[in-house]
Amino acid sequence: MKIAIFWISLLWCLFFMKQAMAQNQITGQVKDQKGKAVNAATVTLKSGDGKIIAFTRSNENGAYQLKLPAAQTTGFSIEVSSLGYKREVQSLSDQNKGYDFVLSESTIALPTVVINNRPRLRLDGDTLNYKLSDFSNPQDRVLGDVLKKMPGIEVANDGKISYNGKNISNFYIDGDNLLDDKYNIATKSIPKEAVDKVQVIQNDQPIKMLRNKTNSDDVALNITIKNEAKLRLMGQASLGAGLPNRFDENINGMMFNKKYKGINYLKGNNIGNDPAREITAHNFSDLNERLNNNKPGALLSTGAAGVPDLPQNRYLFNRAALLNVNNLFNLKKEVQLKTNLYYLIDRQQRDYDKFTEYYLPSGNVSFTEKQNNTARPDQLRAQASLNINRENSYLDNTFISNYKPTKYQVGLTTNGIPFGQQLQQRAFDISNEFSYLNTLKNGHIYNLYSYLSYSNQPEKLQVNSGLNEEQFNNGIPYSGLIQQSNTPAYFSNSYLSFKKVSSGIIQTYKTGFSFQDQQLNSELQTIQQNSQVQPAAIDAVNDLQWKRSNLYAEGLYEFETKNEKLKASLNVPLSYQYIHYQDPGYALDRKMNRFFVNPGLRLKYQTGIENYLQLSYTLKNELGTMDDVYRGAILRNYRSLYTNNAPLSEQKNNTAALSFTYRKAITLFFFNLQASYSNINLNTISSSILTNNLQERIVLPYENNINAYNLAGNVSKYWFELRTTFSMGLTWSKTRSNQFQNNELLPYNAINNGIKAGFQSKISSTTNFNYAVNYNVMESKSTLNKEESIKYKQLRQLAELSFMPVKDLFLNLSAEHLYTKQSGQDRLSYIFSDLSARYKVNKINTDFEFGISNLGNIKTYRTVYLSGNAFTSGTYQIPGRIAMFKAALTF
Repeated sequence: MKIAIFWISLLWCLFFMKQAMAQNQITGQVKDQKGKAVNAATVTLKSGDGKIIAFTRSNENGAYQLKLPAAQTTGFSIEVSSLGYKREVQSLSDQNKGYDFVLSESTIALPTVVINNRPRLRLDGDTLNYKLSDFSNPQDRVLGDVLKKMPGIEVANDGKISYNGKNISNFYIDGDNLLDDKYNIATKSIPKEAVDKVQVIQNDQPIKMLRNKTNSDDVALNITIKNEAKLRLMGQASLGAGLPNRFDENINGMMFNKKYKGINYLKGNNIGNDPAREITAHNFSDLNERLNNNKPGALLSTGAAGVPDLPQNRYLFNRAALLNVNNLFNLKKEVQLKTNLYYLIDRQQRDYDKFTEYYLPSGNVSFTEKQNNTARPDQLRAQASLNINRENSYLDNTFISNYKPTKYQVGLTTNGIPFGQQLQQRAFDISNEFSYLNTLKNGHIYNLYSYLSYSNQPEKLQVNSGLNEEQFNNGIPYSGLIQQSNTPAYFSNSYLSFKKVSSGIIQTYKTGFSFQDQQLNSELQTIQQNSQVQPAAIDAVNDLQWKRSNLYAEGLYEFETKNEKLKASLNVPLSYQYIHYQDPGYALDRKMNRFFVNPGLRLKYQTGIENYLQLSYTLKNELGTMDDVYRGAILRNYRSLYTNNAPLSEQKNNTAALSFTYRKAITLFFFNLQASYSNINLNTISSSILTNNLQERIVLPYENNINAYNLAGNVSKYWFELRTTFSMGLTWSKTRSNQFQNNELLPYNAINNGIKAGFQSKISSTTNFNYAVNYNVMESKSTLNKEESIKYKQLRQLAELSFMPVKDLFLNLSAEHLYTKQSGQDRLSYIFSDLSARYKVNKINTDFEFGISNLGNIKTYRTVYLSGNAFTSGTYQIPGRIAMFKAALTF
């Protein structure tokens, strides 16, 4: 009752704030003498003494809206100016009429401006413009090489881009979204010579009809192409050969004009550059959260160790090829057709030795293994999108089909026992997403939305050894195991929303229905010594049917003060969920229903023109998935047996976050600080029985709490005198969680501290030097364990020197140092270094390059991992020294 009174009171407060902040607006149009709309004209409201009261810019149709203060406006005037036109002024006499302007052309003589070694940034409203040439060097080749040098912009190892601590939501090329969130394709392909500016767009809203009608905290990047580059087809063809038995080939073509944009290429290599990195969807988790689908993932694996903490090209043995086709057609004004297709084939080899130990009060458990793992991951994906984006209506329809067959062949030795494994997976999914928005006569907006998907994932794991015969075959020796599974799943989600647009509070109401229909079919079989196949001696068959219905409604209330200093949004989703799951083989037939209220509140206060403080709180109630309730055991990998004996998990997550973002664009200074706390309460806990040969996991009905504290800060500054970008970041996190292992409840505290710093310096027009350091300390301890906590420390340093001794000759020398210290273990230290030389022959537009990677010829790499109470040490076979010669023709 108290909660209901609180929300009702808050809604009434927002309503009265709306009434109190009601204000008038002046509207009008700006045209030239020929009747053509003047875009981006500056419209300024001035008081009688010449002070600026408010300002805005006209849109592409020449229209503008200017907010008036609540105070007296006597003596005020409206002034309109635009480059190439004479300034026009009108007195403000009647607040209820429109003020149109007709501008006459004027010739303007601009004074000469000399800029010495000073990057140029221009701030236009919410858009910050970087001139790419101000940060690029002759050694840079593609867009991605320059982005990482720009203050305020950070590019992660996987290519993910963030601005002042916030991940970008969209990546545009001249305003068009060609690649969705797979923008590595652009950053690794577009030549730097083709790019004019990099624009950071804050409060991005890609749907035109929603601009200025909803609050947005999204940050987007827009790449503007030089005019001369828009007129022709650009591309590159390169051939590379090296020792031992290495190749690297690439041919690409791209065009960016008003009617058509495309990036298309074919590439292949066996030097450790995984093309799958280029088709990474950086906002995939955000998409899953928005859809609320919980599509089943892969159940089975070979139990392979994780990849080493090295750049991928240092450890990967591969033979890969990628065909990638991305085309966008502007059929007519505001109508786009986009097609994206890629086909990836690969063969990856990984050889390693691993030692794992679990620290338990009842005695430590450990095992060793050695794997020779060959994986063949293929992927075919096709996508077609139709988009109509107008001022008063919007339509988007996206169809996606994805097929991902993967095969693994594994030679394995565990605790001295040799055997083989084979795993086959054939994941397939197909989906269609439709969204339509339109404007009613009263200016309000409605949205029709529909999403449909189907997926399945047949898997088969064969273990060619009679492991753990006591559990699987009544103590009788046998030859092997076969685990099969499939998870076909259907999902639909449809809703209707209505947005009431008015000054003060913007109200959005949504109601919809989603339906989830999934199955889990699995069986574990033994291969007897006479080659006969029969069911395992444990309950290991699943025929689970799962259905979830969700009827939901949502109210979103967005408020903004007249001076735009304070923005607030309150989201109140209501959800009624009905779940029914059954498996006749275990007399399992459960039904449950729940009603949830998951409110969210967000406040944003503008402390300055470029600085703001943001506070958010969310309460999220979630029910578990099909993976929580199956009763038959599933052999997830050769040593992990999973099952459940608990009701469906229920989770309540309270999250609060506070952040401060500061920038001073004129001095190229950026700073952000973020703090958050989350508390997760569950009604189940995962219990494990660990032995040297097998891990048996079962989910039990037991209350479980997880608390997480996080603090992070980043600063970036360009020092003009030194022509250098400096950056530094700090992170701290603490997690309190529980594990149930070998019949003991083990509370754990895990703390992670990190610091990173670096600089990228343009020493001269021919010489550049970059340096980065990253230091992390991780600590884990159980409150029941009297021994000292486990500590893990790692220092990573990277230095790179690039210089041009003579014209068109580029030399590059880089070195990477990794130092690791683990409690009770030997210290680990490695230094990797690379050298390359590139000569550009301008007459034939061709680069010739010779490079040697891993000069020290390091062929084995050992690393350690810390996770909760588990310590893992892995020794990996990695490629040694590689020498490559390449020729690249640019056209």
